[in-house]
Amino acid sequence: MDNISRARILIEALPYIRQFANKNIVIKYGGHAMAEQSLKEQFVLDIILMKYVGINPIIVHGGGPQISRIMERMGIQSTFVEGQRVTDDETMNVVEMVLVGTVNKEIVGLINGYEGRAVGLSGRDGDLIQADPMKIYKYTGDERPPEIIDIGRVGKVSSVNVGVLKALEDSGFIPVIAPVGVGPEGQAYNINADLVAGAIAGELKAEKLILLTDVPGVMSSKNELIPSMTADEARKAMEDRIATGGMIPKIKSCLKALGSGVDKAHIIDGRKEHAILLELLTDTGVGTEIVQ
Repeated sequence: MDNISRARILIEALPYIRQFANKNIVIKYGGHAMAEQSLKEQFVLDIILMKYVGINPIIVHGGGPQISRIMERMGIQSTFVEGQRVTDDETMNVVEMVLVGTVNKEIVGLINGYEGRAVGLSGRDGDLIQADPMKIYKYTGDERPPEIIDIGRVGKVSSVNVGVLKALEDSGFIPVIAPVGVGPEGQAYNINADLVAGAIAGELKAEKLILLTDVPGVMSSKNELIPSMTADEARKAMEDRIATGGMIPKIKSCLKALGSGVDKAHIIDGRKEHAILLELLTDTGVGTEIVQ
């Protein structure tokens, strides 16, 4: 690439840098982008660049594969219901140990190692993420009540203490959040990271919510990427079982954020090099955007 081409790329990014300056962008970090070293480094550099040009990134990370590996070594079986990990007390201990004690610290260390300024948080720190138990209902027929499926200490976000995040941002830090919430009696809850990211984005009235995943975006029944969809179209994709499994909490996260005032939500392929910058700072973007 010659110097003129590099300059054109910077000029293309300029209106987006101006648009997002001093705005909050909530990013759910997960999938292969957390597993492959080159993608980890690219993600960290993207985040640091965002911060240096005046954008406020807030990271919520997952860690499902890491949790499953540790559970397998400990002889504990993983079970999922509608994309949610069934979490008894023993599993909750593993979840908190891996997410808070290992994954969170690694991300913070990488950012700080590249001369960024990050602070790691659990949702229990400063009561950042308050949670209630999540219930899953299974349809059993038109004339019968739904079956309630017990998934243990799996939570849903009831409220977010955004004062903690604003204090960190005002001091120039990048918050890195492990999706563990605190219940009414102080107990820990395992919360899907997509749902945490959506709740935080909504509470902050963030400019964008970006979810990194291991697929190109939301796929149609013909297995083609849907580049843009409305909230109603996203709901219909779930109802028609076009979106299933782990895509369900991602779409629900986007809908939650949009319903709370977030401008746009994006589900993008974290396996692409510099996927976040391509989504934020270019004319075409990547993945699927969902709008109200």
